[in-house]
Amino acid sequence: LAAVPLARGRLRALGVASVPRGRARTTRGNPAGLTDRQLDVLRLVGQGLTNREIAGRLVLSSKTVEHHVGAVFAKLGVTSRAEAAAAARVLGLEGPA
Repeated sequence: LAAVPLARGRLRALGVASVPRGRARTTRGNPAGLTDRQLDVLRLVGQGLTNREIAGRLVLSSKTVEHHVGAVFAKLGVTSRAEAAAAARVLGLEGPA
């Protein structure tokens, strides 16, 4: 679509520094469309880390991690860390973040 680059150009001309890119694309390896940061958080949830431990590892606030965990749960359609950890295994996200 030519409208997207045109709209971005006009927003930048108005002084908007960055334009949100929208939701991450879904792929076979990322069917839920998780962002890179959400994938990092999911990987660490899958390793059994708490929100506070994830925050320390990724240099984020606990509140930000809480937000990412909630977004991950919503996108994956899970309601617990155990279900999220299982999803991380299915997606092959068992390595270090």
